[in-house]
Amino acid sequence: MSAAPPPLSADLEAGLRRLRLSAIRKLAPELLVTAKVQRWKPEELLVAFIEAEITSRDLSNAQGRMKVAAFPVTKTLDEFDVASSSVPRATFDYLASLEWIRAKENLCLVGPAGTGKSHLLVALGHAAVDVGHRVRYFTAADLVETLYRAMADNSVGKVIGQILKADLTLIDEIGFAPMDATGAEMFFRLGPLLTNNGLSASVHTGRSRSGASSFPSTPRRSVCWIGCSTTASSWSPAASHFA
Repeated sequence: MSAAPPPLSADLEAGLRRLRLSAIRKLAPELLVTAKVQRWKPEELLVAFIEAEITSRDLSNAQGRMKVAAFPVTKTLDEFDVASSSVPRATFDYLASLEWIRAKENLCLVGPAGTGKSHLLVALGHAAVDVGHRVRYFTAADLVETLYRAMADNSVGKVIGQILKADLTLIDEIGFAPMDATGAEMFFRLGPLLTNNGLSASVHTGRSRSGASSFPSTPRRSVCWIGCSTTASSWSPAASHFA
């Protein structure tokens, strides 16, 4: 059994802690021994330290983005059965590339329950998080409830500001959201704010149960609301060039 590597000196330990280089602080004792035994060049050791810290921070950032996204379940694009859906392969491939997010395009998923809209929605969100996008997931009902609570404690501006930080906002179950007049007004007024701040979401082309019409689907900047219609007989991703 090999002996444990000697601990770092107190000064070095304190310095790495102060600089928040946690991965280097954790790996340094073992890497220093390895470098000495294998006679690494100084730059090789430095590269090993830097790569370890970058990998650790990338993982931590991804975990943070995933937590903020607040997905209800874990879904992946690999699990989505394109052959059994009405999504053309070329359209699916384009959506999976996530180029529509970078191009600030809209996406609309419309159709009855059980046709895979929410699966594709969440899977696209997970893929976006994996490549570094900031994502937020809401059902329409949860979003309205969030806005109601913000009204109650006078924090609407703060809450909306937090939502607008996302690169991609996913809103599911728009057709199922029970809204009174106030809730519908808040929900559909939020749409233009998302649009003008370059978020992605899906635009619901129908009406909510309150009868309020959806906001315009020609954004100044990219928006993709992902919603649901309870009356449509089929669904397909839609953007201006998908027709």
